[in-house]
Amino acid sequence: MAEKSFKYVIVGGGVAAGYAAREFAKQGVQPGELAIISKEAVAPYERPALSKGYLFPEGAARLPGFNVCVGSGGERLLLEWYKEKGIELILSTEIVKADLPANTLESAAGEKFKYQILIIATGSTVIKLTDFGVQGADAKNIFYLRDVVDADKLVEAIKAKKNGKAVIVGGGYIGLELGAALKINNLDVSMVYPEPWCMPRLFTAGIAAFYEGYYANKGIKIIKGTVAVGFTSNSNGEVKEVQLKDGRVLEADIVVVGVGGRPLTTLFKGQVEEEKGGIKTDAFFKTSVSNVYAVGDVATFPLKLFNELRRVEHVDHARKSAEQAVKAIKGIEKGETVEEYDYLPYFYSRSFDLSWQFYGDNVGDTVLFGDNDPQSQKAKFGTYWIKDGKVVGAFLEGGSAEENQAIAKVAKLQPKVEDLDALTKEGLSFAYKS
Repeated sequence: MAEKSFKYVIVGGGVAAGYAAREFAKQGVQPGELAIISKEAVAPYERPALSKGYLFPEGAARLPGFNVCVGSGGERLLLEWYKEKGIELILSTEIVKADLPANTLESAAGEKFKYQILIIATGSTVIKLTDFGVQGADAKNIFYLRDVVDADKLVEAIKAKKNGKAVIVGGGYIGLELGAALKINNLDVSMVYPEPWCMPRLFTAGIAAFYEGYYANKGIKIIKGTVAVGFTSNSNGEVKEVQLKDGRVLEADIVVVGVGGRPLTTLFKGQVEEEKGGIKTDAFFKTSVSNVYAVGDVATFPLKLFNELRRVEHVDHARKSAEQAVKAIKGIEKGETVEEYDYLPYFYSRSFDLSWQFYGDNVGDTVLFGDNDPQSQKAKFGTYWIKDGKVVGAFLEGGSAEENQAIAKVAKLQPKVEDLDALTKEGLSFAYKS
């Protein structure tokens, strides 16, 4: 097969690829210099929409409505935009081999792609129950959510199983957002997770108690401290029941599994340095191979604020790391210096009429402030994390844009705190003093 050659190649067609393309266009890229190779059939889009607006029963989001870069208030990049800029979007193409010393990638169809500079933006894949040999986990109507094809299958099932029973396996980000989305679609929803409370990687018991109470008030059944160990199906091969480790059996017409993801780094194993489950980079997202960069979920990078190497799985970092890598690549070419990546970790979620934001690090002692009663008409509460006498993290539910900016500033500045009781009383007003 003929070989195609580009100056820059981005492998992966998710959020990071789209934001990198926009930055290349901004910095100046010649027609035919840049290619994005994606196994998806559509232009890069804002993935968070899949667990939110895409599943709404009315006025649902659809492509190309949430193509990048609308998620951060930017221009929507349609297929025409890539054409106009001379950026080659190579879709429905899965790369199965990477030979970094030879600057070559190979697709499943045997096509070869040469590059001078490579940006790895392969993102994550979902962890599947079939990976662990869970009995019956290959039944129909057991869903995972990673791309628009997955979302379309779930939308069809929601329509087909109107007013049916849904079981969500997992109590993290995806679990909570999909629990809400399925409930809005009038399904009878149960959530199952092994931890003592939801979102344990971020939430304290106090934060989680509010969301669990709120979801329970909406009629969602929460089953904690156990896991799904098997599934039974009907004569059509469709899931019928979820068997739990504690012996309980739940009826199910639809099952959605959200038990985490893993970064897609297999193609590059043994060819680049790795750390903490990702590809190790510097503050410019350059890997141990000088013409190869890694961004988004796959990158383990120096988090300046906490002086340590971290891997961050979030859309905000995917966008910003992609832009940083392109600035660095172009900076080298132009002989200009680029600032080191100085990232403030940021996570957010929206479900029902709730909306929370978190900034910084969730380590150390915690204080809970405000009204976190799930029965409240408009609950507003937050948490600060305090380590070595300084605020290192801040969380807020129900905040305005201004209030969210205030907690972000606190997490960045890390002000000193001596009296935790006083901090609890001050609550949100502390953020405005800092």
